[in-house]
Amino acid sequence: MFNRRRCLRHLAAIASISSLATGCGVLSSDSSDDAGPIVVGTTSAPSTLDPAASWDGSWELFRNIYQTLLAYPNGATTPQPDAAERCAFTDSSSRIYRCRLRAGMKFSDGHTLDAQAVKYSIDRIRAVKAPGGPAGLLGSLDRVQALGDREVVFHLNQSDATFPFVLATPAMSIVDPEDYPAHSLREDGKVSGSGPYALRSYAEGKQAELVANKSYKGFAQRRNDAVTIRYFQDSSTMVKALRDRRIDLTYRGLAAADIVSLESKKDRNLQLIEGSGTDISYLVFNPKDPWARKLAVRKAVAQVVDRAAIAHKVYKDTVDPLYSMVPKGLTGHTTGFFDDYGEPSTAKARKMLSDAGVTERVPLTLWYTTDRYGSETARQFQELKRQLDGSGLFTVTLKSRPWKTYVDGYEKGEYPVFGRGWFPDFPDAENFIAPFVGKENALGTPYLAPKITGVLLPRSRGESNRADVEKDFEEAQQILVDDARLLPLWQGRQYVAANDDISGAEQALDPSTIMTVWQLHRKTSW
Repeated sequence: MFNRRRCLRHLAAIASISSLATGCGVLSSDSSDDAGPIVVGTTSAPSTLDPAASWDGSWELFRNIYQTLLAYPNGATTPQPDAAERCAFTDSSSRIYRCRLRAGMKFSDGHTLDAQAVKYSIDRIRAVKAPGGPAGLLGSLDRVQALGDREVVFHLNQSDATFPFVLATPAMSIVDPEDYPAHSLREDGKVSGSGPYALRSYAEGKQAELVANKSYKGFAQRRNDAVTIRYFQDSSTMVKALRDRRIDLTYRGLAAADIVSLESKKDRNLQLIEGSGTDISYLVFNPKDPWARKLAVRKAVAQVVDRAAIAHKVYKDTVDPLYSMVPKGLTGHTTGFFDDYGEPSTAKARKMLSDAGVTERVPLTLWYTTDRYGSETARQFQELKRQLDGSGLFTVTLKSRPWKTYVDGYEKGEYPVFGRGWFPDFPDAENFIAPFVGKENALGTPYLAPKITGVLLPRSRGESNRADVEKDFEEAQQILVDDARLLPLWQGRQYVAANDDISGAEQALDPSTIMTVWQLHRKTSW
């Protein structure tokens, strides 16, 4: 019978997903690979194999084939040493961070992984500075110093207690200096990493074959010898492959209709695992557009949008309405947009516009990407158009592009209003505020917020106890609400569908909801 595990609900700390899994009655068993590699299906294909170019879903693959100094062992809520033997701030102001590597580290090609390789990898990110790449994560880094073969020292230009979280992101993957150019991206389609797996073969947009990296040294304990990741264009095709047992489980990209179907049809030999997520969906207003730049227009949109209708009609209640850029479950989360705007109201929106001298219908063009955030994206924007047009206050035109050209468009400032999604770099409220503000941010649309960038974020970064920065994050979120430059829509949940002979999926979601496939294994007994 269909086995649905629902104990992974909204958590006090998102990072504790894996530690709660034991309360679900999951039965342990010995691993068995008699049936060949475990096959994972996902709709999130990598955009690149080079960590210096990626600030996106490519991290799903990177976490398993590359290694970082720090990462998240099963049950950890803060980064722990992986390629490193130990790491710590060595000063009282959180500006000098020192790591000692494990002894005898090697890349999968046999080359030595030493302190110079770590320094090379981090310096290379900033030297390449790829468009859409992760260089922006290193804003607090002044320089990297390699001392001997095993000591690495990071000198920061400001206090930054979140720097260990940055080092734990797959963006900071350690690469082989002999194979990765210092000032350009690697273009041969190959990988030289030191993660739990080596990449045996890769077909772009189709499949990645992972095999055990026998020279790996770190905390990961593989429960399998090989994993194949297959990339699908849509959820329905992926779910059919699961039902036909051509894949063993799905991760990333289950459409709402398929989730509901998996729940209701009581499929034999399938299990649906639900967990809290921290991915969010939101709208961005471009201040260069003559209409989107008007505060009254942005606030009127915020007043009309019905998040609950989007969650119910489009996503079948598989997502939750979100009223702040910081999702539920993280320290500092607020409900600022609900507190200030309340329920959707055309009358309130009309008054906002008329008080600002806007009496005609406001023309707005909303852009979205066709192949990035799931098959419901188009329907979400159709629902937004229905709501805004239906108010009589707006005339909305919808336009879309595939992701690769979509990115070019928003980085050039072409879109008046556009949709984005965000999967966290690390589980801290900082990561849902800092990337979106400042002259150079992850949106390609400058957002000068001096109180946030000049006072609140620097102050919060000086506090190692993240529970003590709640007030600063609450104030930052209120500034975002007042400006209405970013409009949060919903917060996702995590769903994994799997055949009933697969175990470990609950433990395989790290605090950034990236799948660590080494946790997966086949059951040999119940």
